[in-house]
Amino acid sequence: MLFADSMSLLWLSYYGLSLLVLLAVYFALALLPRLPRLVITWCVAGAMWMPASYRLPLVEEGEFYSGWAPSAMVAAVGVLEHSASALRNGLLWVVLGVVLGAGVSVALWWWRRPAPIEEAPSRRQVEDDPQPTRRREPVIR
Repeated sequence: MLFADSMSLLWLSYYGLSLLVLLAVYFALALLPRLPRLVITWCVAGAMWMPASYRLPLVEEGEFYSGWAPSAMVAAVGVLEHSASALRNGLLWVVLGVVLGAGVSVALWWWRRPAPIEEAPSRRQVEDDPQPTRRREPVIR
């Protein structure tokens, strides 16, 4: 259930705010064609939405706190703490999220790509085809 100070409420609010960020990124890139706009937007989504596990030492020796957080945050904390293992783990999941996001974007583009435009018959081809006989309407002069 969603109670105050709950982890599920934190994740829900994070994903809600990230949807607003993604919409802003998508509309900010309106000058680009559809495929690059989708790829950039979904790569950002993959980087923001990919979770990674982390492990932080507590005050007592030998005690650790572990949990899940967005992989970009895990990598950022790894940089700030000079922890190579946290940085490696976070960046690995960020890169995986970016690759998955790019794959989703290409799949969406492929699924919703514009239909090919059928070419009109050439002028010579139209002239060579016999014209069907049409009924002529009577004209009063």
